[in-house]
Amino acid sequence: MSDGKFLSLGQPLPDWSPRPIPPGKILEGSYARLEPLDPKKHSDDLVGAFKDTDQDSWAYLFHGPFADQAELRKWIADSAAAPGNVCYAIVDLATGLAGGVASFMRMDPANGVIEVGSIHYSDQLKQTRASTEAMFLMMRHVFDDLGYRRYEWKCNSFNAPSRRTALRLGFLFEGIFRNHMVVKGHSRDTAWFAVTSEDWPKLKAAYEKWLAPDNFDAAGKQRASLSGELKSVVG
Repeated sequence: MSDGKFLSLGQPLPDWSPRPIPPGKILEGSYARLEPLDPKKHSDDLVGAFKDTDQDSWAYLFHGPFADQAELRKWIADSAAAPGNVCYAIVDLATGLAGGVASFMRMDPANGVIEVGSIHYSDQLKQTRASTEAMFLMMRHVFDDLGYRRYEWKCNSFNAPSRRTALRLGFLFEGIFRNHMVVKGHSRDTAWFAVTSEDWPKLKAAYEKWLAPDNFDAAGKQRASLSGELKSVVG
């Protein structure tokens, strides 16, 4: 109280407690399975998947493109062992092969904040049900299993494909952090996106409707877009 006026401090959270670190459990879906990245198990798949992938797809990542397979295998091993990250291999159940990676990173359990990042899909995995479901499985794990409050997506402000993907997946654009990082010898302005626990129930319903088998015809073509489903529940 100050001069008889209440000072708003935000929503009270009397029962809040720090959230657990993601345990690195397998996340299983109908089209994708996320397995903790294991260089012995996944390196051959990922090297094969990334071998013919557009080299420009590495431009905005912290690492890559790589000069040879040895460098790529080292990056896979380093990603699996990165402290403070939980890195997953994304297995496309249609092929049984790992075709991409994604990580939980920059975890802040005390405040219930976590980021999804270091995402890289092979050309074969891009724009598939498996790649979208992989993002849903990670988001569901964060909110439903672990009880986090905020799920973040960040990318180079020039990375138009990543920004489009974040919006398609239901993340809200929150702004640009100028001169945020130095990456590969260049100044990076970072675009920030997030989903909060308040957003999640409606997003979850939209994802589940989009991922339903009856949303796809015999050729695997979607009948309704994810963007359309999200718009119908979020507005």
